[in-house]
Amino acid sequence: MSEPIQAVRFVPASAARTVLILPGWLGSGPDHWQMHWARSYGYTVVEQNDWQRPRRGDWLARLDEVITDTPGTLVLVAHSLGCILVAAWAYFSRHTARVQGALLVAPGDVETPEFTDRLPGWAPVSRQPLPFKSILVGSQNDPYCRADRAQSMAQSWGAQWLDLGSAGHINADSSLGAWPQGHALLQTLMKE
Repeated sequence: MSEPIQAVRFVPASAARTVLILPGWLGSGPDHWQMHWARSYGYTVVEQNDWQRPRRGDWLARLDEVITDTPGTLVLVAHSLGCILVAAWAYFSRHTARVQGALLVAPGDVETPEFTDRLPGWAPVSRQPLPFKSILVGSQNDPYCRADRAQSMAQSWGAQWLDLGSAGHINADSSLGAWPQGHALLQTLMKE
């Protein structure tokens, strides 16, 4: 007697993909576009132990833990210090093949004197090319990273550079709301 034929269920690629939201220093408040996306689309926010005094090693370990424990393919959406976290994580992790792409928005320049004191241990910024497709969105008047520095990070990481013009730190203070244009960029990463 032959074995019964097992039904094969088709699972669309999008069903096996998880978007991880990576806020920066101090987290992202309820009006930040990252939190709009988490609420509207069910994206997972990677919670860190200490948003006030971020320790690089702790944040790296937490991101690696979440990526290891999350099934399927992943897409990262990072803001500010979250962008620096992605670059540092990609340099040491053995799990980078799980990541399909990353949307990196308004990286914080942790190499400036102002931030090396406030965020010890985060400098220098990892400058190795990222092993996955990425888009870096910067602003001409970001108070936490000059546009030329953000563009230099994009070039080092192999990320597509997108200049948003005068949009500040591309956060809740930028009056972007749910930032549908940013979500459209994310969709381009998820389609590939």
